[in-house]
Amino acid sequence: MSPAESGSKIALLVGAGVVAGVLVAGIALPAVGGVGLGVVSAKDELNLNPEDLKEPPLAERTTVVDSNGKQIAQFYEVYREVVPLSGISEEMKKAIVAIEDFRFYEHGPIDIEGTLRALATNLHSGGVSQGGSSITQQYVKQVLVNQADSKKERQKATETSYARKLNELRYAMAIEKKYSKDEILAKYLNIAYFGASANGVEAAAKRFFGVKASELSLAQAATLAGAVQEPNATDPKLGKKHRDRLLHRRNVVLDRMAELKKITREEADAAKKEKLGYKGTPLPGGCEVSPYPYFCMYVRHEILSNPDFGKTAKARLQFLNRGGVTIKTTIDTKMQEAADKAIRKRVSPTDYAMASEALVEPGTGEIKAMAASRDFGGVKRKKQMSYNVVSDAKHGGGTGFQAGSTFKMFTLVTALKQGMKVNDGLAAGAGFSTGYSGFKNCKGQNVGDPSHTVTNDEGSPGFRTLQTGTWGSINTFFMALEQRVGLCDVIKTAKSMGIKRADGLPLVEVPVFTLGVNEMDPITVASAYAVLGARGKYCEPMAISQITDRNGKVTKYKPKCRQAIDPEVADAAAHVLEGVFTKGTMRGVGGIGRDAAGKTGTTDSQSTAWFAGTTPDLAGAVSIGDPRGAVNHKLNNVTIGGRYYGSVFGATIPGPIWKDTMIAALKNVPKTSFKPINSARFGGCGSACAPKKPKEDKRGERPENVVELGREER
Repeated sequence: MSPAESGSKIALLVGAGVVAGVLVAGIALPAVGGVGLGVVSAKDELNLNPEDLKEPPLAERTTVVDSNGKQIAQFYEVYREVVPLSGISEEMKKAIVAIEDFRFYEHGPIDIEGTLRALATNLHSGGVSQGGSSITQQYVKQVLVNQADSKKERQKATETSYARKLNELRYAMAIEKKYSKDEILAKYLNIAYFGASANGVEAAAKRFFGVKASELSLAQAATLAGAVQEPNATDPKLGKKHRDRLLHRRNVVLDRMAELKKITREEADAAKKEKLGYKGTPLPGGCEVSPYPYFCMYVRHEILSNPDFGKTAKARLQFLNRGGVTIKTTIDTKMQEAADKAIRKRVSPTDYAMASEALVEPGTGEIKAMAASRDFGGVKRKKQMSYNVVSDAKHGGGTGFQAGSTFKMFTLVTALKQGMKVNDGLAAGAGFSTGYSGFKNCKGQNVGDPSHTVTNDEGSPGFRTLQTGTWGSINTFFMALEQRVGLCDVIKTAKSMGIKRADGLPLVEVPVFTLGVNEMDPITVASAYAVLGARGKYCEPMAISQITDRNGKVTKYKPKCRQAIDPEVADAAAHVLEGVFTKGTMRGVGGIGRDAAGKTGTTDSQSTAWFAGTTPDLAGAVSIGDPRGAVNHKLNNVTIGGRYYGSVFGATIPGPIWKDTMIAALKNVPKTSFKPINSARFGGCGSACAPKKPKEDKRGERPENVVELGREER
């Protein structure tokens, strides 16, 4: 064969005994630089032997479900749902085969006629202008594209070259040996891109027409079959010109199906009269469309930050967005509804002040609800929030709010740990100055500030016990108590009960630690109070209970718990905090009809307000503050939920929200009681008893040690 002859035609010799009954024995290539390459042995020179193709699992969506198995969110890198061939309509199968590879069930790994026709056209055009690839070869190409990790690898997988075509042939030979034709067709339909961000036929059917792949009509199937050739050029979401191209391609497919007698001409003509019918069903997924966006965000960040779900950040991201797993969570939708309703009753989504609440189960740490008054989103004029206001920064949250007097609980617990009894106490003055050396942090450094004096909003000086000082939330009493038990010991107690700052920074170790100057999130505070409900056991907040992988393997996750404080100390602390509802700052709000222990919290000048509490079955924490900056935007002279407030305290809004939430959330939960206090250990008073009351004088004046409650009772 002369160089001129080799440049004008191609000879593809077919031998015997190859994979799937086809062997390409040799290819005559065109002349290069005037020298004919002649006939090259495919087996020896081009290595046209079957080569195994690595087929990584397809990137699939990850589904998030609630504690009852109902979907609440989904994540994905590419929108795809893998279905078996039986889950695809017959019309779709016929349409894709008719337009892409009508002899698919007859030829081997390559279509000799199609390849000859394409190569001849390419040689005459001076490039690779025509495909001729079988469905098997197209599947191979899609696998190579999907497993490419870099732009360079993706370009190599789609480059216009004979080298790539030869590689596809080698892989196609192995694929046809490994799978049946039906299996290959199913794989192709699940991997193909159809446009409009839909990968795979199931996602495309839902995205384009709002139906499952098994429900595709003839016209709909022809539309999708027509889209795979140039999905970007026919992407219907890009405008009228693209939809017109897609409509034309649909009609080409219908004509081809009629020509091949897969349908009648009448059926084709009837289908061609139908409108395109593209619905553009919104892409599912992401926390933005979840009914529980804040909980959804917590789950997402837990996956991305927890080494349990991947050793590296990249591995965890792929696990979340490509894993095709089902994540079962701890959220209880009835409890979530209770929290949402209680917040909506008192705080509006468009108020500057924002309320948020978390519910946690004592003894497991399971997060049952995460609610907030603000809607999740990015529209500022609607005051939407784009970060997780209920959790810490690690889980997508912000810097939190100062927790106020809810922190007095840690000082109370520390005092009980050190042997004080519930009626032991000390004198509370009208003011308290820390001095230079009155308090030491956990490094042994003096952190007193003599320039600052702590005062009470109301209440006269006098002797307070652990009970009466707690019920009245007396600031000066708790400063003196913290000084007595030791600032560092109080900090250690708080840390043992799971306390850490919302922003992830170290706790601020200052004398007013007991007054709650550290910024907290409701999840963390609720989990700390749950320790009392669980008799001293602290459990890390837990949002994920089990994960089922794409193959059906189930991995269950157990609570991570430890004994933080002595069970009897927890019982005694709960006993004291029960009185907050009947004799303390919540007495105007009242209890919930079952055993409950809690504490109000209000920061200086009403910057923020809290309520945190627990039952043996459920703990919760509610905060309210202005996310624009609580210090500069205090809760004084404000309208919240359509109601004017001169000042907002812990019992003003957070307390009632907590109460309503708990009553509704525990409606069908049997009542569980706290363990009674060990009276022999904690009852009465020991070495710090109250001084004997002086008798009333004839004028009926009260003795100085009568307890007066602080302003928080309002």
